[in-house]
Amino acid sequence: MINGTIIKGIGGFYYIDTENGVYECRARGIFRKEKLKPTVGDQVKISVLDEKNKKGSLDVIEPRKNMLIRPRVSNVEQAVIVFASVSPDINIDLLDRFLILVSEQKLDVLICINKIDLDEEKKYEYVKKLYEDSGYRVILLSAEKGVGIDEIKSALKDKISVFAGPSGVGKSSLINAISPDLQLKTGEISAKIERGKHTTRHAELMQIEENSYIVDSPGFTSLFLEHIPAEELQYHFKEFEPYINQCRYTGCSHIHEPDCAIKEQVGVNIRAERYERYVNLYNELRKGVKR
Repeated sequence: MINGTIIKGIGGFYYIDTENGVYECRARGIFRKEKLKPTVGDQVKISVLDEKNKKGSLDVIEPRKNMLIRPRVSNVEQAVIVFASVSPDINIDLLDRFLILVSEQKLDVLICINKIDLDEEKKYEYVKKLYEDSGYRVILLSAEKGVGIDEIKSALKDKISVFAGPSGVGKSSLINAISPDLQLKTGEISAKIERGKHTTRHAELMQIEENSYIVDSPGFTSLFLEHIPAEELQYHFKEFEPYINQCRYTGCSHIHEPDCAIKEQVGVNIRAERYERYVNLYNELRKGVKR
C-alpha cells in the first residue's frame, strides 16, 4: 500500500494524491459498515489495482486531527480569512465571527485584506493595526497587482489551509494569483448589491506545491454563533488569554464584576474596540439572539 491524501470526492470515486501521482479509487465496503465516510483532506493508504490507468482501492483512513463541516474537509491546520478593503467594505462584525469560529476549531489563523490598491483612503491600515495589536497575523494584498503574494505563499507552505470569507472579496482571484495553474473560475461582483456570485461547488484540495494544499469554501453573508455558550466566548478572544485566570471572581464575565483583570487591561493591552465587540457578542449569546 502507498500513502496519499484525498484531494477530491465525486460520485463515490476518490482522487488520492500520492508521491506517484493521483489515483482514482473506490473505498472499501468496510467503511460503510463502520459508518466512516472518506473525506477530502483524509490521510489514507491505497492499493494500486491498475498502475497504467492510475486506478486503486482506498483501504485505510488514518485518524483525523479535526473535521470541518462547511466546507467538509479534514486535517486542516490553518484558516485564511479573506476580506476586501473596499468593494465590499470590511465588515468587522463578520470578521470577528469568523475568528471566533476558527478559534473554536483550534486552527491557526491568518487575516488577509485584499484589494488594497482600490482603497484610496487606506482604511486597511486601521484594521491591520487593530488585529495585529490583538495578536493576529495580517497580510495586505492585491491579487490584481500582485502585492503580498510571496508573503502569503510562504504562510501556506507545508500546510492544509482553508480559505474563507464573504462573497465578492476576491478569494478565487487571490488563489489564482498564488497558483496561476489552478485557473479557478472567478466570480463577478454584482454592482447593485455588492455580493459575489458563488463559484465554489464542493470541497476540493488544490495543491499549490509539494505538501501544500488549499481548499476554497463557499462565501458567507452571516455566521451563527448561538451554539457557543456565552461564558466560553472569552476563550476565543486571543488578547484575553494572558489575563483570564487573574480575575478576583471565578466565572467572571469580564463585564459587571469588580477587580476584573480583563477590564483592567482595556486601553492598555486590550484594544477598547475589541473589548466592546466582546461585550456586544456576549450579550447577544446570553439573549440567544439569532443572526
